Formats: sequence, structure tokens, C-alpha cells
Amino acid sequence: MSHNYFMKALVISGGGSKGAFAGGVAQYLIEKKKHNYDLFIGTSTGSLLVSHLASGRVDEIKEIYTNVTQKDIFSHCPFKIKNKYGVENIGIHHFNIIKNFIKGSKTFGESYNLKALIESSTTKDEFNKLQNSNVDIVVTVSNLSLNQVEYKSIKDFSYEEFCEWTWISCNYTPFMTLVKKNGCEYADGGLGSMVPIEEAIKRGATEIDAIILQTEVSQLNRMPSLNPFSLLTNMFNFMLDRIEGQNIRIGKFVASNNDAIINFYYTPTVLTTNSLIFNKEKMTQWWLSGFDFAKHTNEESSPLETAE
Repeated sequence: MSHNYFMKALVISGGGSKGAFAGGVAQYLIEKKKHNYDLFIGTSTGSLLVSHLASGRVDEIKEIYTNVTQKDIFSHCPFKIKNKYGVENIGIHHFNIIKNFIKGSKTFGESYNLKALIESSTTKDEFNKLQNSNVDIVVTVSNLSLNQVEYKSIKDFSYEEFCEWTWISCNYTPFMTLVKKNGCEYADGGLGSMVPIEEAIKRGATEIDAIILQTEVSQLNRMPSLNPFSLLTNMFNFMLDRIEGQNIRIGKFVASNNDAIINFYYTPTVLTTNSLIFNKEKMTQWWLSGFDFAKHTNEESSPLETAE
């Protein structure tokens, strides 16, 4: 199947606080490599980045990612952060969780502050400009009721709705809000599709820059689980890593069948073992290392682009 057209997509995987690294990579690709994307598609933290990147508001999203704290995300934080042997671990915030359950919540924590942050960081005007542009912006959500992954395009929704879908894409349940919408329960897109490469190709992408917030080769021994929470996050991380690996394999397969090219950007080192911890200093550092990494990768591989 040969293409008579060319369509470039940027795909950003899920990965919580590690999104700062993806932001740095994307900044390099957009500002220095002058990549013009027709499609931006993100999961979870990736979906937080795409609207700003699509409208060239890189400095604004960098400001958010390098200053965000737990309080900006959680209206009700279910854990305390403990530092043990220089490793940050999450301990259970029993009081907050009990309060949440008494209120009738289905999750340990709530993330309404993140929803407010998303709404305050993109104005209706900026949204309208994006919606009327030639660029498509798509976020990934998991529909738990219908047992399927859904992709929500900015072209199909109002400002309020698209802000909500972006927020839903990031809701890492059961630590964050479970949203009921259209009679269905929705959660983090990463539970179904961590790296939506296949969807980008389905939507016509012929060349894809895929930013994967994970090292290419597993180089990690997880810390032993200290409490039910760290066991849950270890389990989730295990499953999400599996989903991510599958998405990449399927993506490569679909790409080869559709004559599409994928340029992968993996994180060169393990950034964190707990991407629910939002640490300003670290995230500022990750943004810079993402930018430097993309620069290094691109300068090394040109003028002859490395083939997959």
C-alpha cells in the first residue's frame, strides 16, 4: 500500500511525572528540528502535553510540568511520601482514605485539582483556534464499563468536554478519580493503550515520532512492596509495562504493513520507580534531559537517518 500523501504524528506514552522528559524531547523536535505534526496523540501524561505542543505553547506547558506539585494534582491525596535510603516511597494516608470512603468515593484519592489545572491552562480561545486548525489532537481513555479503549479527538467535543476527556485520560485509578460519563465508568487511557501508535496509523500517519516514557530494555529491580499501596503500584507498573511492550510490538507490525516509519525516543535511564510522585526539582531536570537526549539522538543519527 503506497501513500500519495505524507502525514506526521507525534505519539506520547503515559508515564505520570515522567511526562516532563517527554516535554523536553517534544520541545527539541518542534523548536529545533522544526517538525510540523498533523496529528498529536497522547495517553495519560501524554494527553496533558499534546494541546500545548500542538499550539506551540511549549514554554507554558514547560512551566506547568516543572512547577507542578502533588497539591496541583490531588484534591484528596491518598498517600504520604516517605524517603527511605534515598528512595521515595508512598505510604498510605489512612485518614484521607477513610474520609474519602465515608464520602462514598470509589477511589482512594481524588484528582479534581488536576481538572482545574487543565481548564486554567488552556483558554476557550486557544481551544477554538486548535479546533479550527488543520491539526488533530487525540487523547486516549479507558472505558471500563464497555471494556474498550476510546480515542477522543478535539474536533468532536466542546471546550468543557475535551478538558474533561484530557483529565480522564490521566486518572490513574484507584488513586485518582473514577469518572462516570454517558453512563460508563472511565479511567486512565494507559490501562488500555500506553502507546497509541496503532491508532496514529489508523488515522493516516505515515511518519511517527513516538516518545516512550520507559527504557528500551528493562533494567529495573522494583523495590519490595512495603504496604498495600506500593504493592498496587508495583502490580500496575508491571501490567502497564506489559501493555506498553505490546503496543510497541503491534505498532511496529502495523507500521511495516502500512509503509509507515516510526522514530522511537525511549528514556535512556530509569527516571523514577514511582511516577505518581511529582517532584519539582526532578521534573525540571527531566525536562532538560529530555531535550538534551533528543538533541544527542538527532545529531548522532544525521545526516544518515538510522533505519529501524
